[in-house]
Amino acid sequence: MSVPTPTADPLPYFRHDGPAPTTGAPPHLSLRSDAIARFDALLHEIHPDAARVDPDRLQHLTDWLLSLPPARAHDVLDRRLRRIDELRAMLDDYDWDLPQSTRARLLKLLAYVDRDDDLIDDHRPMLGLLDDVLLVELAWPAFAMEADEYRDFCAYRNDEHPDGGGDLQRTAWLRDRLAELALLQHQARVHDSHYAHSGDPQPRFRVV
Repeated sequence: MSVPTPTADPLPYFRHDGPAPTTGAPPHLSLRSDAIARFDALLHEIHPDAARVDPDRLQHLTDWLLSLPPARAHDVLDRRLRRIDELRAMLDDYDWDLPQSTRARLLKLLAYVDRDDDLIDDHRPMLGLLDDVLLVELAWPAFAMEADEYRDFCAYRNDEHPDGGGDLQRTAWLRDRLAELALLQHQARVHDSHYAHSGDPQPRFRVV
């Protein structure tokens, strides 16, 4: 069963679809087992159901990233770093009522991201932010629903300019979104009823 990921193209952490490390070649990273264990422990404080951080998979992910053209490798990192910026904005937005449990997990994630002396030194070319984006990737299910709702709330706030403070704005957002959902459900019932009474076959749509 698939889990939410911060981008539409998940990191190849669970599958070996990139180049395998060359036999006998030195690893691109030499990470201490206790540092990996601490990283894994933090990940599971943030998202207890996350996959375990496996040194072999981590090494393969490193090899895969370095095998990409530099522009694509930077894009892989940058798109996930933008998700971190979105999470940070959600945390700091006084108009959004973030649950305390989610806030606590998010603070742990951001505290790690803001450190330089984490699993991989942030100043290391190309690889320095790989552990940050991997943490976001594996912990994303803990924040996915909240992040989606916050993104929709921001779009509503920008488009509709609801009056009042955060509580009133969120109330207006929920009210209007529920009204939209009710309208869609009504239209679907009318559509189904029409074809049920007419005896005509429902049109079949082809996705192109």
